[in-house]
Amino acid sequence: MNTLTPADRAKYAASRAALSLVEPDMKLGLGTGSTANWFIRLLGERIRVDGIKLSAVATSDRTAALARSEGIEVIELDAAGWLDLTIDGADEVDPALNLIKGGGGAHLQEKIVATASDRMVVITDDSKLVDTLGAFPLPVEVIPLGWTASRAIIEEMLEQIDVDGREVTPRMNGSELYRTDEGNHILDLHLKRIGDPHRLSPLLNQVAGVVENGLFLGVADQIMVGYDSGQAHLLEENGVMRPVSFADGIDEQAFIKRVMSQD
Repeated sequence: MNTLTPADRAKYAASRAALSLVEPDMKLGLGTGSTANWFIRLLGERIRVDGIKLSAVATSDRTAALARSEGIEVIELDAAGWLDLTIDGADEVDPALNLIKGGGGAHLQEKIVATASDRMVVITDDSKLVDTLGAFPLPVEVIPLGWTASRAIIEEMLEQIDVDGREVTPRMNGSELYRTDEGNHILDLHLKRIGDPHRLSPLLNQVAGVVENGLFLGVADQIMVGYDSGQAHLLEENGVMRPVSFADGIDEQAFIKRVMSQD
């Protein structure tokens, strides 16, 4: 693990510990983002090493492509019907296990998949644990038609909300507006601190043109926290953290060497 950055060591540790939650024949939800990518690659390695069979629903086109390249069977959510477990990352996690997600622009599909699962477990490094949500910009997906009007309504609404910042910026991809897999745009809300996320979330979703926001409230069941030491702990809503050991046959050095050569 010495070849990894401290951040990647922590993401790797959380992801590998989460493999202990995966059982044969499960139907999994696979998240999007740098931490989820570690989990997907480790899951592919476990399939090769242990020969387990399972299927997975991806939360973005790029997640689906990575999963298929790792030999994971990818199916549509409608075909799966219901999922046993979703493993996904987060941009922020508060003590009540509420999340901000969407830094990767996939929070709409991520929320649909997570809420269609028996259980959602978040994999993250310890830097994402916060006392109060809001330092990370809150993504809000809006349809292209009238997105500037949607932005203006949101800005006006924020004047009545307990937050420390009210700047709303469109997410860009170079010189173009960012587009999600669904062809929508994303507005990033720079709120700094969200005093009442349970009030804010439904108000955002009531704005005409808003598809979904990146607040995941009461969705996550557990948080697998990784550290740059290579250790991992499972955090539950009651605040209890218990250490998790790796329980697989993966050759760590060979696996990391393969991943680093691909990147």
